[in-house]
Amino acid sequence: MLNPNIRIFNDGIRKKHSKASEEYVEVSFAYDDDMVYEWWIPVEYRRTGMSITSENDLHEYLNIVYEQLNPANFEDWIIRQKNFWANKIRADVTKGFYDKLVTFNWRCVTCDLPPNPNFARRIQDLKEFGYTLATDINRYCNRCDANKTHIRLLPIERGGIAGSGYETWSPALRSRIIRVLGSIDVYEYKNNTHSLPDHKFSEIRWGNDTKEANPDDMTDNEIKAKFQLLSNQRNQQKREVCRTCYQTDKRGVIFGIPFFYHGTHEWDKSIPKTGKEAEKGCIGCAWYDISEWRKQLIILIGGE
Repeated sequence: MLNPNIRIFNDGIRKKHSKASEEYVEVSFAYDDDMVYEWWIPVEYRRTGMSITSENDLHEYLNIVYEQLNPANFEDWIIRQKNFWANKIRADVTKGFYDKLVTFNWRCVTCDLPPNPNFARRIQDLKEFGYTLATDINRYCNRCDANKTHIRLLPIERGGIAGSGYETWSPALRSRIIRVLGSIDVYEYKNNTHSLPDHKFSEIRWGNDTKEANPDDMTDNEIKAKFQLLSNQRNQQKREVCRTCYQTDKRGVIFGIPFFYHGTHEWDKSIPKTGKEAEKGCIGCAWYDISEWRKQLIILIGGE
């Protein structure tokens, strides 16, 4: 049963942030201080594996969030975050964004957040640190006198109610992944010292059964099976391709070449869209394993 102090607006019609595959319900929470707080609560949030479809699940979830968003908890929440950031090295730029968002109000990305040519990367970093953010891509800003994208931080436990669905790795393992993979950017097929480890299996299809530990003593074969190296630009491009695939069931192409060494352009409907089993649906797509795709294409045309 839904807490009577919770009101769901617009019959529960969801606000959508399609670029990030996120959906929210607009609610108000009333507390004993006679104050009413309005929030956009994520109900489809790939960062934490959150995907709520039934009304009963929604009510249960909102009841839990209601307790976490009680303003009486805000001070303790902020103190815990200070401890978190004190142990976060080389994160000053992202911390600047957090500092602006910790008011828990909507913040315009144009005039309220630190000037940065890649603010989306900083927001992504915050999500990867486990923070829950709501995004409104069409909210009016009085200072800009125009509709702008706004971001709002929700002071709930890092990792979300469902727990973080994303993996992390130590700086030592990251260096080792790059070394094992020879610093080869698989898209450009050349050495690139600025290339980054990329999960072959796109995070947008992860589920609660997907997250695994990445210990420093992973074997070379485990690293090669799980990761490839891409520039930040190509990593972002892959995210867009995989997001489109997730939303449309149309698998992506690379270099404009519609070749799949396993399966077709259509996502195999017999394979789940999320979770460990979903990885089978990615096999054969160029973006999933660019090196293997290149190898299979060369074999097809009779090359070496």
